[in-house]
Amino acid sequence: MDNRAGEMEVFVAAAELKSFSAAGRRLKLSPSAVSKLVTRIEDRLGTRLLVRTTRSLLLTPEGDIYLGRAQRILADIAETEQLVAGGGRATPRGLLRVNATVGFGERYIMPLAGEFLARYPEVRLDLSLSDGIIDLIEERTDIAIRVGPMRDSSLKARKLLESHRITVATPDYLARCGTPQRPDDLLAHNCITFTFGRTPGEWLFRDPTNGSLYTRPAPGNVQASSGSIARNLCLTGLGIGRIGKFHVEPDIESGRLVEVLKDYNPHEPEQVHAVFAGHEHLAARIRAFVDFLVEKME
Repeated sequence: MDNRAGEMEVFVAAAELKSFSAAGRRLKLSPSAVSKLVTRIEDRLGTRLLVRTTRSLLLTPEGDIYLGRAQRILADIAETEQLVAGGGRATPRGLLRVNATVGFGERYIMPLAGEFLARYPEVRLDLSLSDGIIDLIEERTDIAIRVGPMRDSSLKARKLLESHRITVATPDYLARCGTPQRPDDLLAHNCITFTFGRTPGEWLFRDPTNGSLYTRPAPGNVQASSGSIARNLCLTGLGIGRIGKFHVEPDIESGRLVEVLKDYNPHEPEQVHAVFAGHEHLAARIRAFVDFLVEKME
């Protein structure tokens, strides 16, 4: 039987060090032996993984995919052996890839990253911030932070926090354009709306006298594709936005933004989840990070 894990270790060393010679020194192999093992993998897969130049080794797109998967497989093997040897307890270690929305990442993960890494010094954090929905497997991501309802039932998720949207504007905008007292007053204002949702040009409100829900037009000349973009547009004084509270809470506390139409807020729940491809033996680095976030969100 082929030693696939051993071949992967050789390939990872060559790809990371960009040199057969350096990989050989790390693994105590000759450069020619490293080259032959990499060629064996390429021959078996029927595709080129590394481009050899006179100065270095360059990954092909296929090589980049193989490198990411190989790194993860080798980390899982090491963790499994440690788990068994350690009586069922593994120390979080290795590369942890996390993708989060821009707003959540800036508000929570970036300020907490140092504390997490100090607690788990053998973990290396690869953090990317984007407001688009990514494919965890395709993007080689361990954990994604998603806002809103969960749609992919094949993934595991843990709720980090529950928020709701509030209607906000800058004091400067309200001084120039007036403060709306009722939802119908929005017809005279510039509303910053989202490009998504069932009715992007309408906002939901609650009648404070009887609790009934209803919608009203939210006219405006700009739309945003995420809460972080809507927040930044509001902060310029462009108009009134209806944004997740966790995005703008520090701005409310500092006075940069003011909440309006409080009595009409329907408090629609907006949940934030940590999403991951789960199984019975979840990698210690993934479990540790999710548990850490849950601890800090309480």
